[in-house]
Amino acid sequence: MSNQPLFVGIDVAKDHLDVAYRPGEQLAQYRNAEAEIAQLVHHLHAAAPHLIVLEATGGLEVPVATALALAGLPVAVINPRQVRRFAEAVGQLAKTDRIDARLLAYFADAIKPEPRALPDEQAQRLAALMARRRQLIDRLVAEKNRLHTAIAAVRPRIQAHIAWLEHELADLDDDLSAAIKASPLWRETEQLLRSTPGIGPVAARTLLFDLPELGGLNAKQIAKLVGVAPLNRDSGRQHGPRMIWGGRATVRTALYMATLSALRCNPVIKAFYGQLVQAGKPKKSALVACMRKLLVILNAMVRDRTPWQPSRSAAAP
Repeated sequence: MSNQPLFVGIDVAKDHLDVAYRPGEQLAQYRNAEAEIAQLVHHLHAAAPHLIVLEATGGLEVPVATALALAGLPVAVINPRQVRRFAEAVGQLAKTDRIDARLLAYFADAIKPEPRALPDEQAQRLAALMARRRQLIDRLVAEKNRLHTAIAAVRPRIQAHIAWLEHELADLDDDLSAAIKASPLWRETEQLLRSTPGIGPVAARTLLFDLPELGGLNAKQIAKLVGVAPLNRDSGRQHGPRMIWGGRATVRTALYMATLSALRCNPVIKAFYGQLVQAGKPKKSALVACMRKLLVILNAMVRDRTPWQPSRSAAAP
């Protein structure tokens, strides 16, 4: 028996799970069904892997990732974009389910992403509601745009669909509000976040459900996780401007909208933006810096369980 740590990659498809082990070339396949997921968990528990990696596949990965986490196995669910960039870096351009499983095992061995505990069942349900809310808003915007150019024959149908979407959106918001009120911790955290000028209900809920690490990381870590930390673009003698990329797009979008609001009603963020622009910083870069400052302030508030304090927030980096 080898003493080398074992890394496992699982490619999740609708009907089956392809499992690759590293080191070695062992492959296995299971049906993506409750009984065979339980069998996979049993086998992996006996193998005691150092790390198991899956891609986020729009929810298909949730049953197996949940089963692995509940069994106490170290599992990390990875953004597919990270894996594709890794594949390009190692020259793996072909793509099949088995190749992807091997690639995930290789990714686990080479990158060793940190295993993260999955949110509990209630948190998963609320995160799914937030995802559905974003889908409804996207559809609503699309339908309203179509209405402007639609001919008379189809306008009533579009208007009826818009009315249905708005009704469904209102029902979702009611469900979200009821769930938050039912949880003392989430209710307190939402109140802390919303005590900040510029943070409304949508931004607060996005931070609650899509950024559970808020308050548990330091300033640099949380900024990098969201994607508002400027990263170097240097090579040899060439020194490019630092830029943001990656991170959690849904959180970054909500933070962007909250920062635009904060520029009007939050004295700390408004003053910080003015200082940056006056010092010659481009407005777009100044806005990103304000997003980062607002996020760092919110992170400290949740960590310390303290509401908005202008004097303390002004000193945040």
